[in-house]
Amino acid sequence: MDNDADADAGAIAFGTDGWRATLDVFTKPRVRMVGQAVATTLAERGATGTVAIGYDARETSPGFADELAHVLRANGFDVLLPDRDTPTPILAWTVKDRDLAGALQITASHNPPEYNGVKFIPGDGSPALPDWTAAFEENLAVLDPLPEDEWGERTEEDLIGPFHDHALEYVDTDLDGLPVAYDALYGSGRGVTDALLEAAGADVTRLNCEQDPEFGGGSPEPSAENAEGLVAEVSDGDAALGIINDGDADRIGVVTPDRGYLDPNLFFAAMYDFLLEDGAGDVVRTVSTSSIVDRVAEAHGQNVHEVAVGFKWVAEAMAEHDALFGGEESGGFGLPDHLRNKDGVLVALVAAAAEREESLDARVDRLLNEHGKIHQDRISVDCPDDRKEPVLDDLEVALPDTLAGVAVDGINTVDGFKIRLEDGTWVLVRPSGTEPKLRVYAEAGSDARVDELLDAGRDLVEPLV
Repeated sequence: MDNDADADAGAIAFGTDGWRATLDVFTKPRVRMVGQAVATTLAERGATGTVAIGYDARETSPGFADELAHVLRANGFDVLLPDRDTPTPILAWTVKDRDLAGALQITASHNPPEYNGVKFIPGDGSPALPDWTAAFEENLAVLDPLPEDEWGERTEEDLIGPFHDHALEYVDTDLDGLPVAYDALYGSGRGVTDALLEAAGADVTRLNCEQDPEFGGGSPEPSAENAEGLVAEVSDGDAALGIINDGDADRIGVVTPDRGYLDPNLFFAAMYDFLLEDGAGDVVRTVSTSSIVDRVAEAHGQNVHEVAVGFKWVAEAMAEHDALFGGEESGGFGLPDHLRNKDGVLVALVAAAAEREESLDARVDRLLNEHGKIHQDRISVDCPDDRKEPVLDDLEVALPDTLAGVAVDGINTVDGFKIRLEDGTWVLVRPSGTEPKLRVYAEAGSDARVDELLDAGRDLVEPLV
């Protein structure tokens, strides 16, 4: 490999959920390198047949998808593309449903429009684990000339329709007349999540469902800040429920009349409580997700499995423990008997089905009355990437016996250090997978106590940076 190619390969790194970068770094030559690395890895593992290649609503995404299709076809794989930009979970479900070799999705998810990215999805539709991404990074050096024969076929199809049919059968709910407001944030959920809700009978009011590759000048993140218009629609209008997706519609945010933007931890607990009405099953959550879910599980005699941050770990644990539901506090949720991956489209339909049976506000009120109120927040501490591991090593030695005036009851090291205190509160320190920062999370029974714990966590970490 020449020096230019070596430099190109050095710019590519697969993080928590694929490779993302600004468009000055995320270039066609590097995307072709990723495509070749994926083709090489699939061939090494004996995979043949068809690879699906999808893309989100960004202006550059269809062109990058074409580059990947060219490389995969040149390596003898048939390629299936959607006939429009398509949510990541629909591509993942298609891979699983059709027993394909795998998939590549061009998307930068919730990042602003000056970014793009690529995700690999294995043949079972779940997120790629490190054994895949490590192989891709190793094979980035493989830049053999593309063959001139045995090119695979290229096919474009509607992937949304079959998914809709499956989702309506899977959820099997009648939303007749339920008023729902939906905000696509100009992403790939437009004409998909709203159409699914409407097909189930809901009366849907649409916000930001036009095609705009600039996402209205912002980032397609389903956050409280970006949901202000949806909150106004629900609080001032007739909608019983508001749904918002991120750019590739694998995550979801929810708005209710009484609470406005619903804390994703509370939504997680409410959905798990709803699902338990029709059957038993464990739940999987990340180490940073609220323990309100644990209390729901305990009340139903079910187990909780705590994993590192990143939905790939949730998906892996859902398979290991035959779980009913899994999720994370950033708004990614999955039902493993549908797809071991996060799915903001199908979960939107499940949320509407739950709302039809009992309003989410009433369900959350009931859960809080039964299990107590829980407050959670997080802060960030600047930390260069090359200092993250040394800081965690130093923190292991510096861990105190008490924190914020309460004795330490235990420490979980599945992802950083989760310090559990005797009063049932906790503080988590972990490295960000996407930024040069350490994250400090805290959970307690009041906002004031959360602030005290966050301050204590900051004071513990900052001297080590």
